[in-house]
Amino acid sequence: MARKNLISFGNDEADGSPSANLGTAGAPAPNPVGELQAEAAAAITGDRPLADRPLADRPLASRPVADRPLASKVTSEQIAVLPTKLPSLNTSPLRAMKEAVDSVGRVEELEEQLRAGQTIVDLDPSEIDASFVPDRMAYSDDAHKELVAAIKSEGQQVPILVRPHPAHSGRYQVAYGHRRLRAIKELGIKIRAVVRELTDEQLVVAQGQENNARTNLSFIEKARFASRLEERGFRREVIMQALCVDKSMLSKMLSVANAVPSHIIDAIGPAPKIGRRKWEDLSGLIKPRTIDKVRSAIERAEKAGRDSDAIFEAAYRALITKESGSKPETWTAPDGARIAKISVTEDRFSLVIDRKVSPEFGDFLKSRLEDLYSEFQGAKQA
Repeated sequence: MARKNLISFGNDEADGSPSANLGTAGAPAPNPVGELQAEAAAAITGDRPLADRPLADRPLASRPVADRPLASKVTSEQIAVLPTKLPSLNTSPLRAMKEAVDSVGRVEELEEQLRAGQTIVDLDPSEIDASFVPDRMAYSDDAHKELVAAIKSEGQQVPILVRPHPAHSGRYQVAYGHRRLRAIKELGIKIRAVVRELTDEQLVVAQGQENNARTNLSFIEKARFASRLEERGFRREVIMQALCVDKSMLSKMLSVANAVPSHIIDAIGPAPKIGRRKWEDLSGLIKPRTIDKVRSAIERAEKAGRDSDAIFEAAYRALITKESGSKPETWTAPDGARIAKISVTEDRFSLVIDRKVSPEFGDFLKSRLEDLYSEFQGAKQA
């Protein structure tokens, strides 16, 4: 059965009008699209070039116009149909073209990834140095053991970020991933890392933000990190971006870090459960005259095996608790003069001389302190 209205060039009957003569009279109109389509079909099917085929065997689009039947008179047998099943691209010339295009695309994508530092590579952990600004304090041994066990069992799930070391060729410097680096060094395996060119500012911002996003630093760790960055000359805008804090919070962090002596912070540790308010209270209470009192409280807590949070609480209580002890004891001289009062507390021994009773005894005692101490040391060693 004939197919109807496949292509309509005009009326079925020629009437001399321009539309009736369209494509049926005169020289054939050039048909570059049809020729290209025909050549493509020949390339795919492996047939002879169109010019070498008999006219009847050519697709309609490639025949002279005068030899083409009108659309309404085309039968199904006259329609040239391309094969529905094309040869496999594995054996086609198009395969080589496709591979070439894909290869260029892959190379360009890889180069872009390398430029952006998105490619994950395996590095020797011994070639990687820590960041130039530490952000964490003491690592928990338990947490470290858990991380080592997890990586050993499941592999390293998250790569670390490093940059080429700015001062040592062939080495790298960590932006973030110090805990993973330490664990993998212990396991003796390669570490998965993203290598990216970073300025100092970009490194500290990445370092601070990754820690905020993954395992939050404690307040005092953030405060100390901020203080160290400021000491190195980083602008406050950069520090705020690194720690994801505003100007007001940054000022509070720096105030605490500067008020509490560094050796006290080190002795207390990260104290992960202690927030800003308690650290601010501690920084307001601690004075040069109370340092020894705080150190003694910290040492007692350490000897008792307390964790960092408990050590902070011990130091804090030492500052807010009034000294308790026995009532001062009056020392009476053999001649009956009440010359001194003695006070004994947990942390100190006080001897107060009453200068109204014996104005010179205090000076005499002071002049003999060195001899008395030497005598005391000799007695201890005996």
